[in-house]
Amino acid sequence: MEIAWIKPLLLICTIGTQLLNAAGDYPIVDTAQTKSYDTRKTIKQPTPGNSFYGQDAVYETNQPRYRDNADGTISDLVTGLTWTKDAGTKKTFKQAQQDASKCRVGGHSDWRLPTIKELYSLIQFDGVDPGPHSSQASLKPFIDNSVFAFQYGDDRKGERLIDSQFATSTKYVSTTMWGSETMFGVNFADGRIKGYPIKNRRGEKKFYTLYVRENPDYGQNDFVDNGDGTVTDRATGLTWMKADSLDGMDWPSALEYAENLELAGYSDWRLPDAKELQSILDYTRSPDTTNSAAIDPIFECTPITNEGGQKDYGQYWSSTTHLSARNASTAVYFSFGRGLGFMQDRRSGKYELLDVHGAGTQRSDPKVGDPSRYPHGRGPQGDVIRIQNLVRCVRGGLSES
Repeated sequence: MEIAWIKPLLLICTIGTQLLNAAGDYPIVDTAQTKSYDTRKTIKQPTPGNSFYGQDAVYETNQPRYRDNADGTISDLVTGLTWTKDAGTKKTFKQAQQDASKCRVGGHSDWRLPTIKELYSLIQFDGVDPGPHSSQASLKPFIDNSVFAFQYGDDRKGERLIDSQFATSTKYVSTTMWGSETMFGVNFADGRIKGYPIKNRRGEKKFYTLYVRENPDYGQNDFVDNGDGTVTDRATGLTWMKADSLDGMDWPSALEYAENLELAGYSDWRLPDAKELQSILDYTRSPDTTNSAAIDPIFECTPITNEGGQKDYGQYWSSTTHLSARNASTAVYFSFGRGLGFMQDRRSGKYELLDVHGAGTQRSDPKVGDPSRYPHGRGPQGDVIRIQNLVRCVRGGLSES
């Protein structure tokens, strides 16, 4: 005899299990940043209501956990992804694509070139961005080099110390520089995502490559508009502001804004860490191809007028400090609009404002200061410096411990 309530109960249990499984498809790994910083240096962990409370180290999420399988592979016990341990020698983008199908590490034949979201799951912000006179002995990369084989750039080959860019399968839907076809890669030497031209004047650029297998759904969002000014990503379990802060602000103000936000009946909002913020980027969108920010249109993004007078979209602060060999004066942001920079012509000395790194790039800005002090940006590609960046707060995802 069939009991009438069994089928509905089984259906509810099945749906509940499916939802729980879906929520586990895209777990965000903690940044591994355990120290707190003010605008220059390390400080004691701040307490609620005090300056710099709400930064990355204050909140603990899914801690990185790896298993070395002793066969040339590494299992990420948080994401469910399995990686090759050794990036080997550098390859062109085309070679990196082709060699995935030939890879047989660990006896597996289903390796793939990772997406930018898969590869970024490995970044750790306990690393230190090298200075021009840094030695390798004093540095710490932005990947766990006790787990993965890591190499800085080789000066014997004419490379810079920071030439440790890793390839992904994610190509920019627009172009960078002067119309170059571009791939988004992660630099584990200096802790950034940039769009790298696949070819340059010297030929095809070469990258280190880690291949990945398992959990092919990693990095795929499942957004739901809650109808109360918030959006939940059922893939990550995080809930976001649907709109942004509307106005830009410096980093200490961004932390304060997030800690004081009350929205949709919740007061536990916070500034997202770098890896959480990267999770909502949409690398199929850009101002020049979709006339939008690089984010799902379920979200609202405040348009800006950029340094060249174009309609564009802003840079958004994370709670994560970008530590350099000099100090802790910068924090991580993501460009949801063009990744602009001032490129200087070596012959004429004139500067040209270009999309140098693409919509979806991760760079860093001074936490405080006057952006007018940087009329031609900063760094090798003249990254624009704004300091007054936008904010989109997050809630959920914290470790129960």
